Amino acid sequence: MNIVVAVTGGIAAYKSVQLVRLLIKAGHDVTVVPTDDALRFVGLPTWEAISRNPVTTSVHDDVARVRHVALGQNADLVVVAPATANTIAKMAAGIADNLVGTTLLATEAPVLIAPAMHAEMWRHAATRANIETLRSRGVRIAGPATGELAGGDSGPGRMLEPEEIAEAALALLVPRDLAGMRIAISAGGTREPLDPVRFLGNRSSGRQGVALAAAAADRGAEVTLVAANIGADVLAAAQHPSIRVEYAGSAADLERAMTDAAAAAEVIVMAAAVADFRPAVRAERKLTKEAGGIPAIELVENPDIVAGLVRARREGQVIVGFAAETPEVEGDEAELLERARRKQRRKGVDLLVVNEVGWQRGFEQGENAAVVIGAEGAVVASASGSKRAVADAVLDAVREIWTPST
Repeated sequence: MNIVVAVTGGIAAYKSVQLVRLLIKAGHDVTVVPTDDALRFVGLPTWEAISRNPVTTSVHDDVARVRHVALGQNADLVVVAPATANTIAKMAAGIADNLVGTTLLATEAPVLIAPAMHAEMWRHAATRANIETLRSRGVRIAGPATGELAGGDSGPGRMLEPEEIAEAALALLVPRDLAGMRIAISAGGTREPLDPVRFLGNRSSGRQGVALAAAAADRGAEVTLVAANIGADVLAAAQHPSIRVEYAGSAADLERAMTDAAAAAEVIVMAAAVADFRPAVRAERKLTKEAGGIPAIELVENPDIVAGLVRARREGQVIVGFAAETPEVEGDEAELLERARRKQRRKGVDLLVVNEVGWQRGFEQGENAAVVIGAEGAVVASASGSKRAVADAVLDAVREIWTPST
């Protein structure tokens, strides 16, 4: 694939050298288009040596091939890293006063930007409006992260690490093999109120479900994501033109939302961690020590949402369940698989994704390891690494049994 990496004038430009190297190692042809300001941070010989392609900043070079347009026309993907506040503003306004700008206006390929700037600039209303404008046009945003910035400052605005940007970029080059699929995905963790202050909940961050939604959308699916108590930073990864987000709080809320979403869906993925129990009585005022003694809280069972979706399924509808398990012996894969097989038979799902969780694995982590159980309890897929990698493995298994509607 032909990838254009546009490098703009920020100190984070040094990270983009590694980004280009990673994209080349992945087997792609990379052309670097720096701005004049970017060359003040990393010189032209470095970009040519790393990319193995000639580098220029001028729209007047190679005029015979109309290079200022050809770069964008021939690109399969354009990555802007770092994307400064100035470049983001120019992109939103459609300004093409340099080779980066003309390339962006001339391309119909996916565009990914990795913002990098001081926190105040990132939070400024103009930048926020420009980012929303770009999102509405289908531009994907990777980051920024929160951390140490130039000059000793700290806050949101740090460019993601090259490995993270490369993963996001390569994800945009995947085949659109799910085009035409309508998929409903639940993510996050439900909360069952005890009183106006407290709740019974779990540690699910929603990262795996959000990764599933983003991966499905990138592969061409129309996605409804039912988000249960997911932080804004995690949910930001689901900002995609093909993803519609619905919100849920409790298990009852999630059941209603998923039942509604399932009506139009061909595939249902229940990745949310649903509370098995809820308080029989919800206190209308905060429970306090002044009331005397430790309050006794009676619990009742929540409805089994995935089992209900299975009972109501339409012909041809594919249903995927998730199981987060804690084997008696940590790392006991045989027990993990046996639990998964029992749960799949009990729930009646087509596929069941099982992963081991614990204090330091599964929940609230950037990585995951999962096994997908199919018909007759057979292992049909497994993956470990980033949650995006796990998401793609799950969707590959779904694709094998999904029959597109005609």
